[in-house]
Amino acid sequence: MAMAEPSRNMMTDGLGRRISYLRISVTDRCDLRCRYCMAEKMQFLPKNQVLTLEEIALLADLFVARGIDKIRLTGGEPLVRRDIGDLVRRIGRHLGNGLDELTLTTNGTRLADHADMLFDAGVRRVNVSLDSRDPARFAHVTRGGDIDTVLRGVDAARDAGLAVKINMVALKGVNEDEILPMLHWCDAQGFDLTLIETMPLGETGEDRTDHYLPLTKVADQIGQSHALTPLPHRTGGPARYHGVDGMSVRLGLITPLTRNFCADCNRIRMTCEGKIFMCLGHEDHVDFKAALRDGGLPAVEPLIDRALRLKPAAHDFRIGTGEGAATTRHMSVTGG
Repeated sequence: MAMAEPSRNMMTDGLGRRISYLRISVTDRCDLRCRYCMAEKMQFLPKNQVLTLEEIALLADLFVARGIDKIRLTGGEPLVRRDIGDLVRRIGRHLGNGLDELTLTTNGTRLADHADMLFDAGVRRVNVSLDSRDPARFAHVTRGGDIDTVLRGVDAARDAGLAVKINMVALKGVNEDEILPMLHWCDAQGFDLTLIETMPLGETGEDRTDHYLPLTKVADQIGQSHALTPLPHRTGGPARYHGVDGMSVRLGLITPLTRNFCADCNRIRMTCEGKIFMCLGHEDHVDFKAALRDGGLPAVEPLIDRALRLKPAAHDFRIGTGEGAATTRHMSVTGG
């Protein structure tokens, strides 16, 4: 497929928000089964429904030409995708030439094998999902994961020169007693920490209401021993960062339920089957795969403008209303 001529108009949605950040799910598959993310027995997409790495790269080319300056690769678990290094290197060629940053979110299980490749391809920081450092609790939350494998991956990332941010979903009755120790551990390791409220995406076989922990409450608890100071630091996503008195760690809070962050949303998401979702909490999407396969990139570019018009003002996440999940999609389908 030939590359379309770049269109220099920047991407702006119907509410005037500049869209500059694309999150690409390269696979819906994962080698863990985190209880807040997916069901224990998942049905994954057949391979013929998933974009090839070349197709993903072509779409990334087009988005960079249209003004996307940050790309994050996600999953599922992106590092389980065969030949993922080819895609990372291909997208990494745009760094310094339209693309300001290429990053990755991972569960860490394959990070030890790929950390050097990521750095060599231009990635400079990664987010690692880690909800507990206790081996038994980690195995419970992930339905069988091995914490030692993840910690080796985190060490390898740091040794390769990658900045590491730990993403921890705050879960009442599961890991709330580990939040402050995790903060201290991240400070000692030189990592930042972002806490995330659980989101009602897809049926997981468990009631999220039981484990929903408002981060306003968590921040108050941390503040009893360490004063928190809002920081202007941003990484392009929804986290709002705070300095922690007596520590060098930055604490990020992602609060889709207690403190809506949609007014300045700059993000869109592309699934591994080529669907563009303009909001994590809505089902509206535009399907690029058929257009790409039938008409190449010239057929895709007009669909970007259609997708921009679909972007809603805000998501509509609720927990505890008896209405079930906000969307039928699991987080692993859309990408974190």
